[in-house]
Amino acid sequence: VMLASGNHSSYPVSFILLGIPGLENSQFWIAFPLCAMYVVAIIGNTTVLHIIRIDHTLHEPMYLFLAMLAITDLVLSSSTQPKMLAILWFHAHETEYHACLIQVFFIHAFSSVESGVLMAMALDRYVAICFPLRHSSVLTPAVVGKLGAAVMMRALLLVSPFCIMVSRMPFCPNQIIPQPYCEHMAVLKLVCADTRVNRAYGLFVAFSVVGFDMIVISVSYVMILRTVLGLPSGQAQLKAFGTCASHICVILALYIPALFTFLTHRFGHHVSRAVHIMFANLYLLVPPMLNPIIYGVRTKQIRNRVIQGCCGKDP
Repeated sequence: VMLASGNHSSYPVSFILLGIPGLENSQFWIAFPLCAMYVVAIIGNTTVLHIIRIDHTLHEPMYLFLAMLAITDLVLSSSTQPKMLAILWFHAHETEYHACLIQVFFIHAFSSVESGVLMAMALDRYVAICFPLRHSSVLTPAVVGKLGAAVMMRALLLVSPFCIMVSRMPFCPNQIIPQPYCEHMAVLKLVCADTRVNRAYGLFVAFSVVGFDMIVISVSYVMILRTVLGLPSGQAQLKAFGTCASHICVILALYIPALFTFLTHRFGHHVSRAVHIMFANLYLLVPPMLNPIIYGVRTKQIRNRVIQGCCGKDP
């Protein structure tokens, strides 16, 4: 069923999300590890947020950025996983047209925010390690807030046109999306019009966001490495490397599956659809699951708070 919008283009009432084509017989069981990862992501990120909120000693730039990352991870995983589990377990394949576009917005906007927060965390580590005496005067809570707002505004301004442009285009009668969630390129493939401008804009956003963030992250870590290698104490070097290692793990966990998904959507016509979709799921689920574990284990203050909570001791 197609409806006419005010600008004379027609859009479908709903789309059909197929789940994981090629693995129909296994979908019910695949949902269990995905659900476990989602539960870990929810519990982990909620715990990190709660600890940072109640402990005033953690109201420092590093932990404020960590709180931003936890909120982003909760939004990113919750924008896809509940619907995906409903498809895999209960065959709830239908999704309403506007709900689909909202999902497109949330996936791309909060992927951009996640990347931006990781960039801000790299800047924070750079200032903390290279200019330790100036860290508190440079990265004040106001500056941290402005960085967070800038990252959010960038996502809103760059990703909103995805949805606006697609909503003005006519759709073909085929309303089947061969994956478990709505994503920009998957929705574009259902448009019955020239989508070169949309595709070009998608490439521009991807390369400008990831390119800018990766350059800032890379330069920050090169400067950090130079400073750390110049430290006289081996123990100080190890501590600095340890702090950076956890951050680099988080960066790789986000960018490697995201890059694979992005490239296979455009150029990987020989990549199995099931492999592509599993990678696409991982990039939306693995970072939200790993971030609180990596930072929780690596960060003494958060680790101690969790232990105190579990053992019922007063902090």
